[in-house]
Amino acid sequence: MAAMPFDPHAPSREDVLARNRRAVALWLILVAAMVWVMVALGGATRLTGSGLSIMEWAPVRGILPPLSEAEWQRLYDLYRTIPQYELVNQGFGLAGFKGIFWLEWTHRFWGRMIGLVFAGGLIWFWARGRIPAGLGGRLLLLLALGGLQGAVGWFMVASGFEADRTAVSPWRLVIHLALALVLYAVLAWTALGLLHPERKAPGGGRVLRRLAHATAGLAGLTMLAGGFVAGIKAGFDYNTFPLMAGQWVPDGYLFLSPAWRNLFENVASVQFNHRLLATFTGLLAIATAWYGLSTLPRDTAGARRARWWIGALALATLAQYALGVAALVNVVPAWLGTLHQAMAVGVLTAALGTLHALRRPPGGAAEGGPTPTRQAM
Repeated sequence: MAAMPFDPHAPSREDVLARNRRAVALWLILVAAMVWVMVALGGATRLTGSGLSIMEWAPVRGILPPLSEAEWQRLYDLYRTIPQYELVNQGFGLAGFKGIFWLEWTHRFWGRMIGLVFAGGLIWFWARGRIPAGLGGRLLLLLALGGLQGAVGWFMVASGFEADRTAVSPWRLVIHLALALVLYAVLAWTALGLLHPERKAPGGGRVLRRLAHATAGLAGLTMLAGGFVAGIKAGFDYNTFPLMAGQWVPDGYLFLSPAWRNLFENVASVQFNHRLLATFTGLLAIATAWYGLSTLPRDTAGARRARWWIGALALATLAQYALGVAALVNVVPAWLGTLHQAMAVGVLTAALGTLHALRRPPGGAAEGGPTPTRQAM
């Protein structure tokens, strides 16, 4: 049999693998961006009281909105059976119900689109053998977590149908938010690993890495604390800054017994803790930026990338702090509260980019020295 002619223009195996990594990374970035929008939509549904307007979990049938007046009336009659209608929206009519329904329907529809884009992309890349080695298990786990998030979302919504409730359980809301942030973080981290598989220390050493980890950890705690602020509507009280009712530490900080309940159920404590965590996060972000930008070199691509992300982390954290203060003193208008929740994902993005750029080199290589290229996700 005659040998196949050599084609000097054919891409090498390394080129093919690099193209596959980039294609998968761009797909994951698209899904992550959709999750970011989903988090913003979730904030809008919460702030407008729209989340309880759809009282059925119909993953397939619910794709379509009501197509007849009879169906609109049926769903409205269902809504009128829950405490939120009786205590908050009684008498607002079918037109008022449609106003809150459409936002919640959009929220759920967007979630279905995320699932479709992720599952469709996964099948397409897998069928063509373009999934990078070692990544298939993580992608399947993400698919499972996405399905779990849908179930957790309904678990959260169902808590709002209980007697004497006009909103969902704060605990379930925080779990739903935390899982969304975890999904976003894994998507973004995986995409970063595909786009930048090399793992060379950019410089800055252990001190910078520890500062970055501390900033990212505090940012995460602040986001979870913000979930409890949202869950118990703590942002609608103590609408002054920096003092709370004229004091640094408000009266009633430890009003509830046992004391641990104040961390999650006491408006004064929950809001104060969120303010305190946000302040520490902002200060640490500034310290990280100052130390990083003064110690990182400018002569390598890895160091320049790390400098960019560290600067972005400081700016995003300070912008988020300003948005939080603005939302608070204006008694949390829906648009500003939604922007504040969306910006939290911006802080998370910058934190992930910073940590990824500052990854420790493999094999105990010296800080800042050359190390073998490897895929590190």
